[in-house]
Amino acid sequence: MPRSAAPVAMKRNPALKSVFTPSATASTAGIRKNQRPELWHNYNGQINKGESIRVFPLSNWTELDIWQYIYLENIEIVPLYLAAERPVLERDGMLMMIDDDRINLQPGEMIKKQMVRFRTLGCWPLTGAVESNAQTLPEIIEEMLVSTTSERQGRVIDRDQAGSMELKKRQGYF
Repeated sequence: MPRSAAPVAMKRNPALKSVFTPSATASTAGIRKNQRPELWHNYNGQINKGESIRVFPLSNWTELDIWQYIYLENIEIVPLYLAAERPVLERDGMLMMIDDDRINLQPGEMIKKQMVRFRTLGCWPLTGAVESNAQTLPEIIEEMLVSTTSERQGRVIDRDQAGSMELKKRQGYF
């Protein structure tokens, strides 16, 4: 399966691209200066005494790679990943699916039915939908081939600053 360019988040933080991460204990993250080079997909799996290695084989996969794998392996997916006519509200440039009474409409806001799907799933209302007509896996893959936006653009949590997801992890948000 071809590997295309790393997502923007990986470009900002080279440690996110690492497949092997050595650490002194299983509970600590590796120190970047101790990271062994991973050049041309050659991985050094040797470890020193007392060291362990965390392995992240999907670190260099793109969203397209994942959809192609799901298709090739015939893996079932949640229907929210497929486009359907859903009630949505546009707020701050994000399409929020409205399926209960938790939302308080602001002046001028209207709920409308629109063909949308989700590229990422998370807590409501932190995950936005995207306009789409992709109702099958091949259609999602075709959509990914021409997409110029990241799946993370549908996450409110990533809109405040570069690396905000990592910052929130360190602060214990999740």
